[in-house]
Amino acid sequence: MNESRKMSDILTIAMTGTAGLLLGVLFFGGLWLTVYKGAGSEWPALWFLGSFVLRMSIVLSGFYLASGGHWQRLLTCLVGFAVGRFIVMKLTRLPQEGRQPLARGFSNAP
Repeated sequence: MNESRKMSDILTIAMTGTAGLLLGVLFFGGLWLTVYKGAGSEWPALWFLGSFVLRMSIVLSGFYLASGGHWQRLLTCLVGFAVGRFIVMKLTRLPQEGRQPLARGFSNAP
């Protein structure tokens, strides 16, 4: 009986971590898409506000459902969310040769 409980706990932890990973990819992938589409849009404020409300609603609902009222599950989901962020950062990174160097100084600074 004790062995099956351990297996069930491991499966639950893996599932909440995977849910967090998917939520992270959805949130940060949506953020990247919003910046990409919204920056050149005629109504960028509508893009950014609408995207923020939609992404936050989905992520907070997902955290609530995945955690089931247990802080351990919420923590695992949050770790998966952070891993999802790094995955999206890696996938959306510009190639080294395409990057522009940062400006060294600003002439209009006081």
